[in-house]
Amino acid sequence: MKKIFSTAVILASLFTFIGCAKKTVTINSTEDLVGKKVGCQSGTTGELYLTEELKGVKVQSFKTGIDASLSLKNGAIDALVLDELPAKEIVRRTPGLKILDIPFASEEYAIAVRKGDKELLDSVNKTIAALKADGTYEKLVSTFMPVDGSDIIVPADLTYPENAEVIKMGTNAAFPPFEYVEGTKVVGFDATFAQYIARDYGKKLQIVDMSFDGLIAALQAGSIDFIAAGMTATDERRENVDFSEPYYSSNQVIIVRGDQKK
Repeated sequence: MKKIFSTAVILASLFTFIGCAKKTVTINSTEDLVGKKVGCQSGTTGELYLTEELKGVKVQSFKTGIDASLSLKNGAIDALVLDELPAKEIVRRTPGLKILDIPFASEEYAIAVRKGDKELLDSVNKTIAALKADGTYEKLVSTFMPVDGSDIIVPADLTYPENAEVIKMGTNAAFPPFEYVEGTKVVGFDATFAQYIARDYGKKLQIVDMSFDGLIAALQAGSIDFIAAGMTATDERRENVDFSEPYYSSNQVIIVRGDQKK
């Protein structure tokens, strides 16, 4: 009897192992996302695209792209949709993940201000135009997005007028190279770009880090004065905020595991 019981246990264990064997997940196109578990950052255009444009996708939203990438690496989701540059940084830091080389959604980032704040909006647009005209913009792009993959050396803070009032920029510092935390400080392309916005407006910059999906509500409530967070100027968002001229063009990309197994 003891021998029979042991054999049964072994067979049960074998069937369990076979049932839990890894299954192949192949994603080579946007259409392959249908029926799959696909991650994104909450409140982003990636989430909007997945929920409204791709029917049949099992969307799972995460607080940050980094959180989503960990779930992808661990096999909890099958793919991840994210903005191109943050996606490249995540893949660089996370062995075993890769970006699919396929066309996907494009977008343009802009600075958001409260509805009707024409004075600040005009100042922001003037700063964007001036930085692009004098070459500063291209220097910032090459600094924070080096084509050779070299390490980023964060520029020093700008000087502000003595006794300048504070202007608060809201962001979500989990979006390298646009905004991320280095030590105890929020740095990145947007953070540095915002220093010029504050200086030209005659104020001193203060950065407020919060969840991405809470930024517009914070702006409307007056907790912050403008948003610089790799935010796309969508029609839906324009109902609640005013946007500057675009300052950066980007793409959404699909990240998968290198072996595409789960």
